[in-house]
Amino acid sequence: MWKKRIQFVAWSMLAALVVVLLVAAVQKKNSLRCREVHVEIEGAEEHVFVDEKHLLKQLEKMGADSGAAINSIKLRWLETKIERDAWIKNAELYFDNNRVLQVKIEERQPLARVFTVSGSSFYIDSAGTRLPLSERQSARVPVFTSFPSDRTRLAGADSVLLLEVKMIAQTIARDSFWTDLVSQVDITPQRTYQMIPQLGNQTIVLGTADNLDDKLTRLYSFYRQVWAKAGFEKYERIDVQYAGQVVATRKGAAAAVADSAKALQQLNTSIAQANSLGAGAIPALPSVPGQAATAKRDTANATGAARRAAVRQTANPPKPSGNNRPAGRRPRAVMPGRH
Repeated sequence: MWKKRIQFVAWSMLAALVVVLLVAAVQKKNSLRCREVHVEIEGAEEHVFVDEKHLLKQLEKMGADSGAAINSIKLRWLETKIERDAWIKNAELYFDNNRVLQVKIEERQPLARVFTVSGSSFYIDSAGTRLPLSERQSARVPVFTSFPSDRTRLAGADSVLLLEVKMIAQTIARDSFWTDLVSQVDITPQRTYQMIPQLGNQTIVLGTADNLDDKLTRLYSFYRQVWAKAGFEKYERIDVQYAGQVVATRKGAAAAVADSAKALQQLNTSIAQANSLGAGAIPALPSVPGQAATAKRDTANATGAARRAAVRQTANPPKPSGNNRPAGRRPRAVMPGRH
């Protein structure tokens, strides 16, 4: 009986001693001084928008400095303060066994720079978060122009537009070929997109952001098969907005297309005049997008036909209706060149 009591007392005293020693150890550790502050920045591969020296100065102002008592440094409070920086995605602070304050920073990665119609600009990251410009650094990322709003909280249509900008920028960033090639993406008033490459002076028409991977695949095939042979300076416009095709316009071809359209208009006017003289129903030539080459060829054929019709109308005026119609050859309907 006495032995059990002695053992119980002994174990109780031993447990109390252990508790006292632990408390003393903790108090001693808390009363120790921070030996050093070590900052590690992760997340940004090329751009460092969080400056280590600037961050150390901020920590010093908030009482987290080498020489400060460990128990006076409030780690959770410091993390919350640090994460208020728009460029810091996450912050973790802790002391290691050597009394070194470890500061782990995850920096946001800029994905694109967006210029609004008013001239202001901001960055966005992979989460679509708007990031302010930095006085210390600028990122080499694709530039998007003519974004319609400066507001921080966007309306529904503008919010969707910014999501499309993020998606296009992510697609460009996934491939080093497009990263090196694309310098600027213009947003049109119709909320479609046009790319401006680094090399040459061309406009690449993407249309909407739908099926972007397919559009870029066709564009890449065009580069390999055609552009490599013709050179970068041969074309001024490349259109990949329509499924299954690439429409390339050589420099100077735009004027020829405009002249062709003007010729078609003049031809239709001549045909209308011939119809008014009784030459028969002659259909007007349509203006169909994407058929500029055909229209140009048909213009030459149809213009000649219209001239021949005019000559025939002059030499053989149309017969008047009724029994008093004089003898003469009936004028034929002149059809434009085939389509």
